[in-house]
Amino acid sequence: MIWSQNYDPTGLPWASTLLAAAPLAVLLGGLAFLRLKAPVAALAGLAAALLVATIAFGMPAGLALRAAAYGAAYGLMPIGWIVLNIIFLYQLTEERGQFSVLRDSIAGITDDSRLQLLLIAFCFGAFFEGAAGFGTPVAVTGAMLFGLGFTRLQSAGLSLIANTAPVAFGALGTPLVTLAGITELPLLELSATVGRLMTLFSLLVPFWLLVAYCGWRRTFEVWPAVLVAGASFSLAQLLISNLHGPWLTAIGAALVSMGSLVLFLRFWRPARVVRVSDIATGEGAAAPPAQPLRHAPAAQRRAWLPWVVLMVLVFVWGIPAVKTFLDGIFRLALPFAGLDQQVQRLPPVVAQPEIERAIYNLNLLSATGTAILLSGVVAGLALGAGPLALVKTYLRALRMTAASLLTIAAMLGLGYLTRYAGVDATLGLAFAATGVMYPFFGTLLGWLGVAVTGSDTASNVLFGGLQRVTSQQLGLPPVLMAAANSAGGVMGKMVDAQSIVVASTATRWFGQEGRILRYVFLHSVALAALVGLVVLLMAYVPPFTQLVPR
Repeated sequence: MIWSQNYDPTGLPWASTLLAAAPLAVLLGGLAFLRLKAPVAALAGLAAALLVATIAFGMPAGLALRAAAYGAAYGLMPIGWIVLNIIFLYQLTEERGQFSVLRDSIAGITDDSRLQLLLIAFCFGAFFEGAAGFGTPVAVTGAMLFGLGFTRLQSAGLSLIANTAPVAFGALGTPLVTLAGITELPLLELSATVGRLMTLFSLLVPFWLLVAYCGWRRTFEVWPAVLVAGASFSLAQLLISNLHGPWLTAIGAALVSMGSLVLFLRFWRPARVVRVSDIATGEGAAAPPAQPLRHAPAAQRRAWLPWVVLMVLVFVWGIPAVKTFLDGIFRLALPFAGLDQQVQRLPPVVAQPEIERAIYNLNLLSATGTAILLSGVVAGLALGAGPLALVKTYLRALRMTAASLLTIAAMLGLGYLTRYAGVDATLGLAFAATGVMYPFFGTLLGWLGVAVTGSDTASNVLFGGLQRVTSQQLGLPPVLMAAANSAGGVMGKMVDAQSIVVASTATRWFGQEGRILRYVFLHSVALAALVGLVVLLMAYVPPFTQLVPR
């Protein structure tokens, strides 16, 4: 028997909204204020979600448990698979002594930690977001920054802040392709609108990142380099998104920004060098790296080999034709028994009643984590590690990440349960009731969607239909509000529990997820509010209204 969602189970919208917010409050409050360890906070949030879904929203208990299990399975594959294998690759390079050579090589480009942060967290991170997404950029850049001597808090928090500008386009345009399918709005119009909306923020984020790291005065000592990185990324993103589409926007913008910054640094140096040891956070401290050594070109190429292989394979794995080929070899699309086609979403969340599907895709070969694992194996063999040494390193990585994998599974279980129970839609309808201020609060709805699910794509699935229906009721351009959902979601990526666990695991700062959340929370809210203000201008104030296809 199909169960229909009920978005106001108490008959009092404010009371239903408070109940819907309870699981998220338990999860984030447990991390940030009660200072619970991540697995405990995640399991507490999941337990709260089960109680709210079954007792308050009337979801059958068996259905609720299956929804949580479905989310947990998704958390382990593909997300946990990425985390495990990137830690394997990092451990391998560190144990073989290659990470210190890599650190010295990056110092050869610039020995200023501010510029290293720009190059790795912003440029490299954007490339991995465009090629793979799903936590890959935070895992890679967090591990690299920590290896370069940044503290654990800096490595984790700054990687999360940097991983914003490309998220709206994500892995080969997946968030917007999904959004177009959900809303039936033109994909190229969505791509163009998001590109225009994110232009200012793609320029702003590098400055914001540096200020968060070292303050205003030290940031403006390197403002020419920050401007080069941000402006080149912003311009490339705007042009590609408007002239080509969403597919290569993040990758193309990242490569342009990376190339522009490296070229610029060949001719420009800051008047004063700021090293990691000069910027202390007092938390998650790490010893500053030793004085960089000069290594032979062959040694530098050897140190870069694992990361070059990683970039190449992750990019190749992201090409649709390659994914299709690998899925043709092995892919199982498994309807999740007892959940698939057993839940019905109702208006006003969707225009017409819809039956929810629950198909678990077991695509082990085409998963990004598999590309990362293959990178580690290839690089390890090239670095002289035998098969037994690779297995031992992998087992060590598994032991290191076991608690994190449990946490990710619990958090995704919570996210999927709230989706199938209609709890997320109740929160969305509360935002939709804000009338003339809906462009602002509708943007924050996208932020909320990513904060809960950890994915801009998932947020677009959850709230894309609601954004279209509500904007039509209020006389707003549907393309604008659908785009705002994706752009607002970008800033929620900093605070979603899944990304925070990935960051803590990559920096080996286990159990300190609450500190990372407190570090990034205000940054996330402030940037999301700024996106909301820009959406308000584009909705009502000429000439900004001309930026929106109508």
